[in-house]
Amino acid sequence: MKSIHAIYDDDEALVSAAKKIHAAGISVKEVFTPFAVHGLPEALHIPRTRIAICAFLYGLTALGLGCLGVWYMSISDWAMDVGGKPNRTFYHNVPAWIPVLFEFTVFCAAHFMFWTLLFRSWILPGVKPQNHDPRTTDDKFLMWIETNDTDNVSHLLRETGASEVKVV
Repeated sequence: MKSIHAIYDDDEALVSAAKKIHAAGISVKEVFTPFAVHGLPEALHIPRTRIAICAFLYGLTALGLGCLGVWYMSISDWAMDVGGKPNRTFYHNVPAWIPVLFEFTVFCAAHFMFWTLLFRSWILPGVKPQNHDPRTTDDKFLMWIETNDTDNVSHLLRETGASEVKVV
C-alpha cells in the first residue's frame, strides 16, 4: 500500500472532490484541515460521532455524585436546624441545591469531555502529531489516501482540483 497526499486550496473543492472520490469507491484514510469543513463528513460518509452520548453519561454520573455529596454533607453528616426547622429529607432541600448540582454537573462533564478528547484524538504530551503537511494548520487541505493503484487515483485527484498530488 502506498500513500497519496492531495493538497487542496479551497474547502468547497475539497468537499466536491471527496464526493467524487467516494463515488469512485476509493477510501479516504484521513483529511487534515485548518478548520471544520461543513459537509465533509457527509461527503466521506463518516458515521456520526458518539461523543454526545459520552457527554450525557458524564453529566448523569456527575449529577449522581453531586446528589450523593450534598445529601451526605447536608443531611447525613452535618445536618443543621435552620430557624428551628430540621430539613432531614432530600426532596425538601433539592430547590436549594439546584444551582450547586447544575454547576457540578457542567464542571465534571466538561472535564471528562476534555480528557475524552485528548485520549480519543491521541493529543497527549510526548506523542508526535500525525500531520503530514504543516500548511494544513494555516490555509491548505490535505486528503490522505492509501491505495495500490496510485496512477489512476493520482489522475482522479488532479481532475478533482488538487493543487498538489504527492505519492509517498
